[in-house]
Amino acid sequence: MKKVVLCPNVQRDGGFSCTAQVKAMLERAGFAVAVSPVCGENYDPPGFETLPLERALEGADLLVTLGGDGTILRIAPQVMVHGTPLVGVNLGHTGFLAELDESNMQLLVNAAAGEYDLTPRMMLDVEVMRDGKRAFFDTALNDAVISGIVQSVHLTVLGDGNRILSFSGDGVILATPTGSTAYSMAAGGPLVEPGAEAIVMTPICAHMLAARSFVLSPERNVAIIPADVGEGRRCVLSVDGRGLTDLYDGDELIVTKSRYKLLMAHLGTRSFYETAFEKLGERA
Repeated sequence: MKKVVLCPNVQRDGGFSCTAQVKAMLERAGFAVAVSPVCGENYDPPGFETLPLERALEGADLLVTLGGDGTILRIAPQVMVHGTPLVGVNLGHTGFLAELDESNMQLLVNAAAGEYDLTPRMMLDVEVMRDGKRAFFDTALNDAVISGIVQSVHLTVLGDGNRILSFSGDGVILATPTGSTAYSMAAGGPLVEPGAEAIVMTPICAHMLAARSFVLSPERNVAIIPADVGEGRRCVLSVDGRGLTDLYDGDELIVTKSRYKLLMAHLGTRSFYETAFEKLGERA
């Protein structure tokens, strides 16, 4: 019997009505279903048991998120290690990563039966080196954002040890192709097909005309070095929006392609281009 894991975001499906509907639909179709809530893991919904995500993923054939893109971003680092295909049901706003919504949830039965195309998504390993030791590590599906708080920050960007850019500004974004449709695009970066592999480096409000977005090789070792931090200047790192980590003078932020990929189950409801124009503005 194939096993499906449901990951509802309790902030989007607070009453678990959508979760209960999907669970019943999949069980009627003959699938085993486990439930692992996101953003409220200690809350047990009425009517069914829940499991921690690590346990729920054991032997799972498909993972379904019920929420928004933030739900997918939150659990991506855990799911990527297991290699479980993921499909999202959008209960939020834009829903660029979540392919389905409440109007076509019945397609989850097809997905559970394996009727989908697998689209691996490149991810980025993000680490901070401080005094020769690793001070921070995380993995991004969308992006790593280095920014100043209130005041501008001075940053040097290196590729394999060669200087790409030095500038003062609001910060810099290092994005995957998946993340190219998010903050990077809003800051003037290019859209990159999600199946491609590249590291997109986009300055944020740089104080120089020559500061432009770069599409770098996925094999590039990218380093960001902050300067003049302190004395009222604060520089922070955020990986896929999961909180803030302070950076200091002497720190080196290193971003490389992860050996893991997130496997997205694509059901053919619409192409990347259709999604881009639907979610980001219709074609003129």
